[in-house]
Amino acid sequence: MKISARNLLNGKIKSIVVGSVNNEVVIELAPGVEITSVVTKASCNELGLVVGGNAYAIIKASNVMVAVD
Repeated sequence: MKISARNLLNGKIKSIVVGSVNNEVVIELAPGVEITSVVTKASCNELGLVVGGNAYAIIKASNVMVAVD
């Protein structure tokens, strides 16, 4: 795989919450460090995503929002 994104994070799929149209995929990058992504059910199926499988979280964004209470 070749990709231009610089933020490429490798991890193991911890959980997949199946929705009616989209699935929520949680990837554990390191013990206690997780990132969550929402992908279509079709993409989840096409990629063969399963709990315990390896996956990359690829972040390509021009900004990151930060908020506090």
